[in-house]
Amino acid sequence: MAFASRPDRALRLPAALLGLALSGVAPASASSIATEREQLAALVRQLDMADRIAEQAARAKPEERARYHLDYVRLRADIERVRTGVRDYLVPQRAQPRDPVPLSGAYTRDQSDDAGSDQEPRSP
Repeated sequence: MAFASRPDRALRLPAALLGLALSGVAPASASSIATEREQLAALVRQLDMADRIAEQAARAKPEERARYHLDYVRLRADIERVRTGVRDYLVPQRAQPRDPVPLSGAYTRDQSDDAGSDQEPRSP
């Protein structure tokens, strides 16, 4: 039975990290978008903390006799994927507003204008 507890121990950190990440996020109502944004921003901060903890744990020397080892690379990749998804939701990518140059609107010229083609077209 000693081996049965080792997988449980290996799963404690991911379970603790997931619990930490989800503990501060409660479902938001439609009338409370600002609260939802605050909660999601808090979730991103908690995911940052969970990523730092996973990074430190990955640097620690693993138990050589342990039957199971946690894949910290995959864990950190999944944390990053969730963090990116939440950030994309909070700040959606869209085209930036432009300050377009006004069009001249004068597309016809008289033959007398051909001689001075280097000049600016006349405004209507």
